[in-house]
Amino acid sequence: MRFLHLLALFALFSGAALAQLPEPTNTSKLVEIYLAKDDGAGNAGDAAEIFAPSDIPIHCVVVLTDAQPTTVRMLLVAVMVPGVKSETRVVAAAYTTKDLQDRVYFTGRPEGNWVPGTYRIDIFVDDKKESSVTFEVKGSVAPAGAAKFAAPLKRRPVRAARPAPTPLVRASQPRP
Repeated sequence: MRFLHLLALFALFSGAALAQLPEPTNTSKLVEIYLAKDDGAGNAGDAAEIFAPSDIPIHCVVVLTDAQPTTVRMLLVAVMVPGVKSETRVVAAAYTTKDLQDRVYFTGRPEGNWVPGTYRIDIFVDDKKESSVTFEVKGSVAPAGAAKFAAPLKRRPVRAARPAPTPLVRASQPRP
């Protein structure tokens, strides 16, 4: 009889042990992704989520879990930018790390200044989407030279050029 009780108790506990879900494993190869303003020397400076139109370039730093060769792809997408269709892919870049590299640095720079609006950066590691970061460009875009004020010069009307005077040549005759 004891054997049957023991067998029933064993069956009860083994069923509970088998019913537990396996612990999820983190298969992400991404540790961190952040955007940063330029430090003035061409390197990533302070992390930021809001940029000015003149913040050129904007740095995207991707930190990986290990230093194995990996392909990292970055897509810059215009989410809500005036004059640009929503979800338009602005630029794409890819880099394959080498041994002992666990960071990838991307930079983005427009022709001129950034257009104010909302943008998103999508990061793919080995063709698997790992993360997205949304950022804003706030401010107004001034036309080139608008930051400088100079009073207009008063110009005189342009007159037609006068012909250069011809030198007066006198012919001299011998005196008698």
